[in-house]
This record gives sequence, structure tokens and C-alpha cells, in this order.
Amino acid sequence: MLAQKSQPTRNWKPLIQEFVAIVGQKGVIQRREELLVYECDGLTSYRQRPALVVLPKTTEEIAEVIKICDKNSIPWVARGAGTGLSGGALPVEDCVLIVTALMRKILHIDLENQRVVVQPGVINNWVTQAVSGAGFYYAPDPSSQIICSIGGNVAENSGGVHCLKYGVTTNHILGLKIVTPDGSIVDIGGDIPEMPGYDLTGLFVGSEGTLGIATEITLRILKAPESICVLLADFTNLEAAGSAVSDIISSGMIPGGMEIMDNLSINAVEDVVKIGLYPRDAGSILLVELDGLQVEVDTNKQRVAEICKNNGARNITTASNPEDRLKIWKGRKAAFAAAGHVSPDYYVQDGVIPRTKMAYVLKEIEALSEKYGYPIANVFHAGDGNLHPLILYDNSVPGALETVEEIGGEILKICVEVGGSLSGEHGIGADKKCYMPQMFNEIDLETMQWVREVFNPKGLANPGKMLPTPRTCGESAKLQNIKQFEGAEVF
Repeated sequence: MLAQKSQPTRNWKPLIQEFVAIVGQKGVIQRREELLVYECDGLTSYRQRPALVVLPKTTEEIAEVIKICDKNSIPWVARGAGTGLSGGALPVEDCVLIVTALMRKILHIDLENQRVVVQPGVINNWVTQAVSGAGFYYAPDPSSQIICSIGGNVAENSGGVHCLKYGVTTNHILGLKIVTPDGSIVDIGGDIPEMPGYDLTGLFVGSEGTLGIATEITLRILKAPESICVLLADFTNLEAAGSAVSDIISSGMIPGGMEIMDNLSINAVEDVVKIGLYPRDAGSILLVELDGLQVEVDTNKQRVAEICKNNGARNITTASNPEDRLKIWKGRKAAFAAAGHVSPDYYVQDGVIPRTKMAYVLKEIEALSEKYGYPIANVFHAGDGNLHPLILYDNSVPGALETVEEIGGEILKICVEVGGSLSGEHGIGADKKCYMPQMFNEIDLETMQWVREVFNPKGLANPGKMLPTPRTCGESAKLQNIKQFEGAEVF
């Protein structure tokens, strides 16, 4: 058995006073019971209490907070609304959690040039609300868009229902003001789509807090389309819905979004949201949103309906007015929450596969469900092959979490094997970093580490996330066991 090692306890009192001098007494959270709120993000199976939570309100305050951390070699983690599902905002031991929730100002709206400048704590849906009256909207729309923040979307390069046609967050970011891990304030990108030189904006978006914190974000907004129509088609099985998706794309149409839900998720949603539109006996449903000019939408609506019928669709419902469209989408947006009502716990993955491999991968997921004895609900962005299998389990059962994590790992391996990816929008975080060698070779990972070290040479910004450190899961597991013996409480 390993002997317990004592670690020197950091003297936090003078440091707390320094932070208070920057953000005020109310901007520093230090009581144990209050820190419990910040132990995890949306990936609740991993928990670690931070030493302190700091809530700045300006770029300058963040810079000063980070300078203190840099000077005292204190690891820090940035957190937005805490809705991330990969453990990207999971605190690390003895760290300062820098929370941007109070930075909620929309700083500038420029409709003429179709851009909006916001602070990182601005909620995703607020952007569209701010410009919709003038006929504009912000395209990236994660399912959590009513509560997730733009800063978190930038960190994870979030997607959403409409990423098939309009792209993920990185496609809608023009420029960023960032604070680097040494406390420097830097402007990258700009007010126009294409800037000369290295694409530092593209590098920063999706870096998961390992290269710094975005404090001002220039977003690209789009003009609302003339016409929008949503079709809901139900099928007897998932494979038929997947075939319809492939045929729609093969026809040359690019819908605004295409989503599939299986029978388990359909019934969970109807139990909770009670929209009365999703047939409970369907093996799957396919939601297709078409947008553009009126004549284009009318034509494509007929084409999509025909393709769905040719693939065995039983019924097709269409909705063109905003109220009916919202009702159809309401169930899909509530799918994750609905799973929480039918199971004590669930574990969600975020793999991406080629559309042509959809039927095969879904059968493999079904086989894993039968093999391990855990129900798996499938809800996913079908158009771009971004799967969201929800593995239902009870965390109070000993060993259940370890088993569902193993299932999740097997699903990710299958995604990579068929030419896909470990993540489409949730990020790698703490959850999937050990699977990075499944997708990248040693040279790839080393190159990524070099980039990280240029911005973050001391490794203080969100340490232990995204890249496997050490390189294998086995070594990580051993170190985790050692830490259980070495770890000491801060307070």
C-alpha cells in the first residue's frame, strides 16, 4: 500500500486579499459550502472542489487575477455557465476557478456590417433576441442555448442543430480580445471575415481554456431567411431515417438542420414535454428544417417529403409558422433533460461519423447496449453525423459509472475506426483526453503540446485537459490512485 505523503498547504489568506482588491469582497467565493456549487460542470460524474472562485467583470480584472496566479504558480480554470459536457471547466486540485458569469454585456451591435460584440458571459440565445427585431439572428444554437454562454461556446467550439448548413462556432467568430496565461491582453482576428497572417482566432476557438480566456467576442450574425419550414417524418426503425438523411444530402439539398431521435428518446420527451407530436410507436423520427427563399423552400419541402416516403416514412408533418416550428423543435431541445427524468443518471458521448456509416455504427451501439445491459438513447445531428448516445444508468449502483464510461469509450473507438472524430461540439476536456491517441499519433499530439506551451508555458491554464498527460489512460489511472493517497484538503 502506498504511504500517504503530506503536501505543503498554500497560504491563501494574503492571496485572497489580493483577489478581493481586484474584484471586491463579493467577487471572491471561499466558503466550503459555496464552493460545492462549482465542483463540476455538466459532466457531473467528475467532481473537484476549487480552492477559490473569482468572479471578474472586466477584461482588466481578469488580467490582474491571472497575473496573481502566474506570479504564485497557481493553476486556474475558466468557467462560463457550467453547461459543458466534457469536463472542460472541471476544477483541478488547489486551483482558482475564474468564472465569467458576471460579464454579461452586449457591448456593440453593428447591423450594417452584421456583427455583434459581447462579453463571454452573454447567454447564447440573448444574441438572437437582441437582433431579431431587425431581422437578424446568431446561427450556432446548442441545445442548451437558453443557458449556455458565448465564452463557453468559444472554448468548446460548440455546434447545434443548424451547424450542418451554417457551421459551428468558429465559423461565426470574427475577432477576440483574449487574456493570455501570463496576464497579457491581446486582440486577435478583427472586424472582417478574412485577416492576413496566422489564423490565431481559429486556433483559439476550441482550445478549451488552455490558451487563455476570451473577454470580448466579435460575432457574425446572419439575416433571417425569407421562409422556414420544418418537416417531421416518423419511421419504423433508425436505419430508414438514416437512409433518408443520406438521400437528402445526395440530392444536392443542404437543409438548415437534420435531427434524428430513436424510440427511447421519443418516449422520454413525450413523457416530460408532452408536445403530442412525436408518435410513441415510431422506431425513429427525422426532423428536417429548410430555409431560404419562399420558392426554394416550397420546392425542397416536396422533394424531402418524397425522399422520406421512398425510405419508408409512415407520416410526415410540416410546420411553417413560428409557433408550430417551435413546438416541433421543443422536444428535440429537451431531449437531454428528458433523459434525466427517465433515469437517475445518464452519460452522453459526442462522437462524429461519416453519414454513410450511420446504419453500421447505430447497430454497433445497439450491440453494446445489449452486451452491457444498459439502455442507450440515440439523439443526434444526423446531417453531419454528430452522435449523442445517452447511456442510462444509476450512479448509486457500485461499478455502474465505470461500466458506462467503458461503453462510452467503445463508442468513441468505433467512431474513429470508421473515419470519424472523438467530438463534434462538446470538446475533449477531462472526459475524452485519454482517447486522443486513438485519433492522433504521437507526433500530432506533440505538435499540439508545442502550441499549448507557446501560449501556456507554465501549464497553469486549465491543466490536465484536452491532451493526454501522461500519454496513456493506464498511466493516468495509476496517477489518480496515487493522488488519492497524496491529496490534502485546502481548508
